[in-house]
This record gives sequence, structure tokens and C-alpha cells, in this order.
Amino acid sequence: MFLPFVLALLVIAGVVWWTRQGSAPQPGGNARNAAPMSIVPETVSKGDIAVNLNALGTVTSLATVTIRTQISGYLIKVDFKEGDEVKKGDLLAEIDSRPYEATLAQVKGQLARDEALLKGAQVDLARYQGLAAQNAVPRQTLDTQVALVAQDQGTVEADRGMVKSAEVNLQYCRILSPLDGRVGLRQVDQGNYVTPGDANGLVVITQIQPISVLFTVPEDNLQAIAKRLQDGAVLPATAYDRSGATKIADGSLQTFDSQIDPTTGTIKLRAQFPNEAKTLYPNQFVNVRLLLDTHKDVTTMSTAAIQRGVPGTFVYLVGADSTVSVRAVQLGVTDGDRVEVKSGLAPGDRVVIDGADKLRDGAKIIVRTETATPPANPAGSPAAGPAPGPDKAGGKKQRPEGGQKQ
Repeated sequence: MFLPFVLALLVIAGVVWWTRQGSAPQPGGNARNAAPMSIVPETVSKGDIAVNLNALGTVTSLATVTIRTQISGYLIKVDFKEGDEVKKGDLLAEIDSRPYEATLAQVKGQLARDEALLKGAQVDLARYQGLAAQNAVPRQTLDTQVALVAQDQGTVEADRGMVKSAEVNLQYCRILSPLDGRVGLRQVDQGNYVTPGDANGLVVITQIQPISVLFTVPEDNLQAIAKRLQDGAVLPATAYDRSGATKIADGSLQTFDSQIDPTTGTIKLRAQFPNEAKTLYPNQFVNVRLLLDTHKDVTTMSTAAIQRGVPGTFVYLVGADSTVSVRAVQLGVTDGDRVEVKSGLAPGDRVVIDGADKLRDGAKIIVRTETATPPANPAGSPAAGPAPGPDKAGGKKQRPEGGQKQ
């Protein structure tokens, strides 16, 4: 009974060995004997690469003023339309001025009366001074008259202050715009009794031109930004819509905050935009692209050529014998669909940008001619929605078969 059991085990082992041998992969050296693969190449070239910082920002007005009355009274006129563009000094509203005109007339009359009393006291003082020199009046009478003149002078000065206060209140009956900006929605209708304590005020005026955008960047970028600003460089900033595909406005970086947020490790920056087309409004969400620097005349290629695998970051280099080889590369910054190549390639080399999925080191290729080399993305325009932080080189993760086995 033991012999049949041993024979059965041998038969099973033979079947398993035969199955594995039939499904084993072909060695990498057969790549040159395989059918040629169809690929699209691109020629490595020289060009400029922009060093951009992408961030999320919020549009913020440089000045927002809530217009409130300085006096109490009935609102008899509203001289603006909602959404109007107003200039500094434009009339916005009027308050009933009759009570304040009456008050001004009253204090002016009081001032005239007290000035007359002062003049009479001064005349008496001059008379008493002459009589006192002749010892015709007691010294006490002269001193009393001197005090009376000083008292009348103080009363006149107080009256003049009351006149100025009444004139100011009368001017407050005409409410003027304190800045250039856009008028918002009216908070109070004509005919209402308004007071300085009204919480909402009459209307809100917001400065639209120019306007700013607040955004944050990682604190690691602060030193580079500060150095560029200290050198007097103007750092262009571009605002994009929520999707990051449409450019809204162009501006420049103005300054950065004096403190780093310890909870997020970021720092706030303010960019200013002329906003001539009025495409930016306060509290609007935008994507910001800040041009920190530009690497001039460097080796560049398409990001579609980047592969990642066991050897690290590499590309498939097209040889003159219609084969490809694995070439490790060191990448720099990315600008759109172009990436800086620090080492591993030279201008004029050809790399595979399409059809690299099934390639291996030494594979034969056929160049497709119907697809042209994709154009370089213009500096400063995002190929996709910008993501926070400086650009990093991307690529496909792939293991080059037969290229790094030793």
C-alpha cells in the first residue's frame, strides 16, 4: 500500500512542475526578439522653467467702510443707487438740517450778546484804570472789573466753540463718501429716523480698485520670498478661478505677515491687483500662482516621459538602432507639462512620451509619425488646477523589465 501512495505523490509533483514551466515568463534578453512596440518620441530641448508657488487665496478689499450718521434726524434724501461707483466726497444722503440750522442761529446770537458784554466790560475797565491812577476809586473796584473782563472773555470763547460745533453738526447733515468704491445694498430707507447708534449704518462702501488677495504658503518658502523682495524684485501673482483653469487677473506680491501660524506652519502673503476689469470681489475664492523665479536656458522635457520604478526616476531613451534603453534622470521643478532635467539627458536626446507602458530595456520600437510633439505649456499657466506648494515633478510609476536586473 505504501508504493501506490509514493507513485501518486510523484505524479502530482510532475504535473505541478510541468504547469509552472509552461507559464514561466520569458527572460529579459528576448526583448530584442519580440515584436516592435509603437511609441511617440520627443526631443529634449533647452528652455526657461518658471518656479511657481501655488496656493489658495481669498480676495480682500483694501478698505471697507460702513457709512453711519454722526447726528440724529430724519433721513430726507438718499442720493445713491445700489451698486453705484462713487468717488471720495460724493453726496450719499441728507438728514433734515432745520433743527441744526436753528441751533446754529441760536449760538451765534449768544456769541454776539456775550461779545457786546465783553466790550462794555473792557470800556469800564479802561475807565477804572484811569480813575485808580488818580486814587479816585478803590483798588478793589478795579480788581473786580479786571475779573469781570476775564470772565466775559471766557464766555465769548465758549460761545465760539459752540458755534463751531453747530456748524460741524450742520455739515454732518450732508453725508459724503469717504473713499472711492462701490456702494452695496441700502440698509435704511428714506424717511426713517437715524441715529449714530444704528448698528447696520446706512450703506457699506467697498474699495474694488485696487484690491488684494490673501493667501498662505508653507514657511519653508519664506526665506526665498523674503530674499527676492529684499533684492527689489517684483514677484508676479496670477489669480485663477476655482477650477484653476481660467485666469482672472494679474497682480504682484506686496508683502507677507510678520508671524508664522504655528498650527499650520504657513505664513500669510498679500498680493495686490489693479482689478481694472472688476473681476475680483471681496471674499471671492481664487487659486493663486506666484512666480518666485525663472530658471533660464535649462534642459527640459515633457512630464509624459517620466517613469518611476526600481531604478528611481527614469526615462526610455530612443537609440539610433530603433531600440530603447533605460536612463536614470534627476529632475528639477515642473512648470505645467514641462519639467527641468538636472542630469541624465542632454538637448537633442529623444525620449518616449507615449507607448511606454509595455516597454523594457532593449525593446525594439516603431516611431509613430501621426502624433506630433506636444507644445510646451506657457510659463505661468496651469496645466491643471494648481495645488498648494511648489511644483514637483510627476510621472508614471513603472518597473523597467530587464533593465535593472543584475
